[in-house]
Amino acid sequence: MDYEPVIALEIHAQLLTQSKIFCGCSTQFGAIQNSQVCPVCAGMPGTLPVLNQKVVELAIKMGLALNCRINAHSVFARKNYFYPDLPKGFQISQYAAPLCQEGFLEIEVEGVAQKIRIMRIHLEEDAGKSIHAEAFVPEDQTFIDLNRCGVPLIEIVTQPDFRAPAAAFVFLKQICQIVQYLEICDGNLAEGSVRCDANISLRPVGTTKLGVKTEIKNLNSFHGVVKALEFEIDRQSAVLESGGRVIHETLLWDAQMNRAIPMRSKEIAPDYRYFPEPDLAPLQVSQALIESIQADLPELPAARKKRFIEHYQLSDYDAAIITENREIADYFEQCLQDTSFSKDVSNWIMGEVLHFLNNNKIKISAFPIIPQNLAALINLINQGTISRKIGKTVFEKMTATGKSPENIIEAEGLNQLSDISKLTPVIQDVLESNLNQVVQYRNGKKKLLGYFIGQVMQQTAGKANPQIVRALLMKKLDAFK
Repeated sequence: MDYEPVIALEIHAQLLTQSKIFCGCSTQFGAIQNSQVCPVCAGMPGTLPVLNQKVVELAIKMGLALNCRINAHSVFARKNYFYPDLPKGFQISQYAAPLCQEGFLEIEVEGVAQKIRIMRIHLEEDAGKSIHAEAFVPEDQTFIDLNRCGVPLIEIVTQPDFRAPAAAFVFLKQICQIVQYLEICDGNLAEGSVRCDANISLRPVGTTKLGVKTEIKNLNSFHGVVKALEFEIDRQSAVLESGGRVIHETLLWDAQMNRAIPMRSKEIAPDYRYFPEPDLAPLQVSQALIESIQADLPELPAARKKRFIEHYQLSDYDAAIITENREIADYFEQCLQDTSFSKDVSNWIMGEVLHFLNNNKIKISAFPIIPQNLAALINLINQGTISRKIGKTVFEKMTATGKSPENIIEAEGLNQLSDISKLTPVIQDVLESNLNQVVQYRNGKKKLLGYFIGQVMQQTAGKANPQIVRALLMKKLDAFK
């Protein structure tokens, strides 16, 4: 029997605030364990939470970006469960009355448009972190770091609209782009700023009744999501084909072993005993606040990609690469304030610029070449002042010094050689030194023209204008005796 996967995602994104959701403790990453904890986030008796307004504003941003309805009235709830790193014994979250509901995100998978519905986006606090450290003495002990307790999160819960792992991959990638564009989260899946859980069930193709679902946790890479879903599709298919029954359970994805390991039976909402948080009043959001946030939303990745294709005549592929990161897209447009060669700017960014950033593990904000200087370099190449080969040399010197291309070219005498009176004797010398190749060329081996051009470029240290060299060579070769 052929089975169809039915997949939904639950995506947690850590919001970029300086303080936690219900107290004033810092959210700085990498601090000494248990150094960013107070009685409120440690769950001490008698403490009261106070809602961070910035958290609400950032969540509304995401809700608007995903076409959600922003509820004027929402309620915090206690989600009760017991883990060592959850000191209160419950998590303050939202459930029945979340801040954002009924949105959608349009994605494209292998050329086919899909509309993924968003069930809700709600606010909640993060739990702490359990550290299983064999390096400590005594060995095999678990330690608790509460620094993360109370860090603000949004949880994006989709409807079960995915029918293939590839669609989940595209959706998750776009979510990470959007939170980064909105500047509400750094979108880093590998470092845990974005965390994804996947719910998956199978049903016979052509039927509508949902099967028994499992939840896969610990998905910390885009490709990990695909591999985990593919694994679980194969596993559930094998269970069903053998006449067995899929168990409603939570699985932990082991990225090293490429397999899902059972953790526990899957909880359902009643297991958490949700009830309204008694220490927090219902959240009231004014229409004026929603409208002010809406007016301040930036251009989102999909819209920016479309504009880059239409306005700058970039290919779909180029536009996707350039707009993947907001800072890169900003840098691209800043370059185009000083040059009209949009395709050349795109090529340099996708080639030399991204190569430099990746090799040096830096962001574009730390890139030593300012947009005006990269634009100037591109203009100089297109004007014939320098060749592209010399341009790459100038680029390397620009990254090392931060200087303008004009200063480097003048200081090192790198101007392109276009003077025919100076090029002619060089060409004559090349031809006289390669008489056998000249004969072969005149006998029909025209591909040798490239060889002669290379010889001239070598003798001029790459400074010769290749177009002028080509024309002179062809004229000289036809008349050579």
